[in-house]
Amino acid sequence: MTNSMSNWIETLEKDLGVEVLDSPAKLQYFIDVEHTNVHQTLAYLRHVGFTQMSLLSCIDWIEQGKFQLICILMNWENGVHMLVRTMLDRENPEFTTITDIYPGAVYYEREIHEFFGVHFRGNPTYQKPLFLERWDDMPPLRKDFDPQAYSDSKFPRREHPHVFKTKVVEVTE
Repeated sequence: MTNSMSNWIETLEKDLGVEVLDSPAKLQYFIDVEHTNVHQTLAYLRHVGFTQMSLLSCIDWIEQGKFQLICILMNWENGVHMLVRTMLDRENPEFTTITDIYPGAVYYEREIHEFFGVHFRGNPTYQKPLFLERWDDMPPLRKDFDPQAYSDSKFPRREHPHVFKTKVVEVTE
């Protein structure tokens, strides 16, 4: 680990109260941050060279009643990837936009809102449809979304008179 890397890891842990976790991949680190500290952490990481936000995504942990936001950052100077993770309440998923730190997040936030229902305060376009035009049901990537019930309510039942049968072939060596 280079001296500058150890410096920013020390700052994250001491000044921001964030534990930096190693991952199995070389030059990749994870940090779990309280949602109230994400902006301060991201601003610091951008300041120390993590200028590229590669991805902002969401995971639905329905059993825990939480959504997890994951922001993947890259530092081009040393090739380090940082995965910043935070948990949100699933029943009232709100988060302040990060577009002031990473402007490219505007589209990721729209996508996460569309597919999971997370509200991004401060992003004036997060509710604008990105993929799901005229969608009128709960967000489809939430684990409690029932695609069969949705299809049954939106589309007429169709019979399929032609059933294609496949022949199973065993391969022997």
